Amino acid sequence: MSVLIVVEHDNQAPRENFRYALAAAGQLGGQIEALVIGENCRAVADIVSHAPGLAAVRVAENIAYKNGLAENCAPLIAEQVGEITHVIMAAGSLARMWLPRAAALADSQMISEIIGIEAADTFVRPIYAGNAFTTVQSLDAVKFLSIRTTAFEPVTGDADTPCKVTAITSGGDSGLTEFIGERVSALERPELTAAQIIISGGRGVGSADNFKLLEALADKLGAGIGASRAAVDEGYAPNDFQVGQTGKIVAPDLYMAVGISGAIQHLAGIRDSKCIVAINKDADAPIFEIADYGLVGDLFEIIPQLQAALEE
Repeated sequence: MSVLIVVEHDNQAPRENFRYALAAAGQLGGQIEALVIGENCRAVADIVSHAPGLAAVRVAENIAYKNGLAENCAPLIAEQVGEITHVIMAAGSLARMWLPRAAALADSQMISEIIGIEAADTFVRPIYAGNAFTTVQSLDAVKFLSIRTTAFEPVTGDADTPCKVTAITSGGDSGLTEFIGERVSALERPELTAAQIIISGGRGVGSADNFKLLEALADKLGAGIGASRAAVDEGYAPNDFQVGQTGKIVAPDLYMAVGISGAIQHLAGIRDSKCIVAINKDADAPIFEIADYGLVGDLFEIIPQLQAALEE
């Protein structure tokens, strides 16, 4: 058994989600290595090399990898397979772009967003918007897996001695695509997938201006701001706020659903939250079926009262 973890990063530091992938790899056992792909990203590899349980880190540096174009990065991943039996990456946009292509190039298939490992070839993943789970067995020689980070506890701490970092080379630019530019949103609050507290608003909030009520409360709690798809569709909140099956899957310590009725797609994205608090004037709203605490009432009265109580 030999597992390769593909690390997300910004060419300066790794994203902490690689520690969740490392935890999943640890359940498989065997030798675990990491792969860092980027430009001038040796510092990332050096940081990753201190993670406990890693036998080695492979680093590929090329300007063609700087922006994570799938047409350049996926062939590199496929070339690394060799004796590797499992390729693992935290579920996210990069995993969705890279792993299916890499798996196809390696004559394999990808299994996405697994939440459990029953054996080296048998995995559990959600289906039907998280309302059911399926156990799948892969007969492929190499398994390409993305893991849902909310289902695994991250590996913490650092090893006393870093593992070996080895530079690798590859074809670089495939010539199939060209990077034109990007627009990056500046976050003033915790990123939703990493936030410990999230306050989300739904259609019941009523307007984009009314979302400022939630922002004031979030300021008090150091929370991230989320939104249901209905709120995003209405223009109350930007798309990158969206939580749910078609948005971000979250698992904070506290999730406050304000004016959210609880559509299946939204519930699929918050099920792993440790504590769910629902505020809604409709006592029959589905959100109350999964909420740990529910408050039936007018959010425009409750939120200011809650904020005032926090100030005291």
